[in-house]
Amino acid sequence: MTIKLYGLIVSTRTTRVMITLHELGVPYEFIKVDLFKGEHKDPEYLKKHPFGQLPTLEDDGLIIYESRAICRYLATKYADKGKNLIPSPSDLPALAAFETACSIEKSNFDVYAAKAVAEKVFTPYYGKKPDEEKIKGLIESLEQNMKIYESILGKQKYLGGDVFTLADIFHISFAAMVPRAAGDDFWERQGPNVARWWKDISSRPSWTKCVEEGALKV
Repeated sequence: MTIKLYGLIVSTRTTRVMITLHELGVPYEFIKVDLFKGEHKDPEYLKKHPFGQLPTLEDDGLIIYESRAICRYLATKYADKGKNLIPSPSDLPALAAFETACSIEKSNFDVYAAKAVAEKVFTPYYGKKPDEEKIKGLIESLEQNMKIYESILGKQKYLGGDVFTLADIFHISFAAMVPRAAGDDFWERQGPNVARWWKDISSRPSWTKCVEEGALKV
């Protein structure tokens, strides 16, 4: 049975799952849920995602929501595809480094990047004016954390070690939007190691395909 992904191409959390699917080479059916039209609050959709958010994945009757959980499910189920996006449980040091990187993304990147992007890029779609002072504060906090990223990435190729994992994927869609709130040269300003890392992960065919499909056309 074909995997069904319910979401919206401009939804950064939806594209997080799309990147993972493309990395794994797993075919899927995309079902558009237009949050700008309120379709995510439709009673039928709420049966799949009780919080009325994007995205949701349906796989042979199994319903999964929350983008990171979906990505973990896919990476685990399709580990035999040759892309080890999650280290093997038998390699505890690698798994520990991976879990640490995932926590870093959620607590020290997403909490600032997602709010800055939402305020700058998505607020106007609801007829409101972005709060530039709020954006400035969020970007300043993000840049402070990028100094630590610069140090981490000076010792390894990717955030969780020397292998590309979900920890890197979790960053991509919001990271690609951050320059809209912080200036086009945001990633170049963060230091050579961060710039190298961002150029690497944002050049992967999985993300390039999402961009071609309209991921940044907000």
